Amino acid sequence: MSHVNDASHPGLPPSERTTIRRASERGHYDRDTVHAIVDAAWLCHVAFTDTRGGDDATEPFAVCLPTACWRIGNALYIHGSNGSPMMQRLATGVSACVTVTHLDGLVLARSAFSHSMNFRSVVAYGRFSPIPDADKPAVLDAFMARLLPGREREARPGDDSELKATLVLSMPLDEASAKIRNWGPRDKERDADHPAWAGVLPLVTTRLAPVPDERSRALGQPLPPSVTAWLAAAPGPAPLSP
Repeated sequence: MSHVNDASHPGLPPSERTTIRRASERGHYDRDTVHAIVDAAWLCHVAFTDTRGGDDATEPFAVCLPTACWRIGNALYIHGSNGSPMMQRLATGVSACVTVTHLDGLVLARSAFSHSMNFRSVVAYGRFSPIPDADKPAVLDAFMARLLPGREREARPGDDSELKATLVLSMPLDEASAKIRNWGPRDKERDADHPAWAGVLPLVTTRLAPVPDERSRALGQPLPPSVTAWLAAAPGPAPLSP
């Protein structure tokens, strides 16, 4: 797939938009970190401007919508119906901002104003472009594999009518930065003797038991390999540094 960007070289220098100024010590600009945070997400939020549907059709208004996402090489991919206003707007090449956030813990300090959160986030700027029809099957297979590795070999692939009704867009991750906090509370010296408990309440995504639909239950179908592997790969707690 010629449209897939090469991810073998390190990240570009931060741009004016991606430079992290507040708590700059939390900033990361290397591609490995950006890619890892994107790869851990099933959803992203896409922000852009639009004029359709607003009170004043000539005045752009801000839109921010959640959607499924996946990465191939150094590009972020999303998909949706050809009739989706968001997909239609992004396909024109309008400037977009994509964010991904993982909440890893609540940080409890001795002072109310020193409380914080542990998190991993990515902000990326760019423009989406449509994927050629010939490349859609492979790109959507990669999405299925990201959703649940191995599922692309178990589910029926999309047919011609489904592929034609689906718009797949990609945006290079050339202008992106990551921000991470993964440590405990940092109280002011004057609060060191305050009797409140301080520490971190870690948060993780939990994988619960699969729930079959009525037909799979009636047929007594066993769990497929993709699901058993998914259960065995339950994530551990988020890393925490003192």
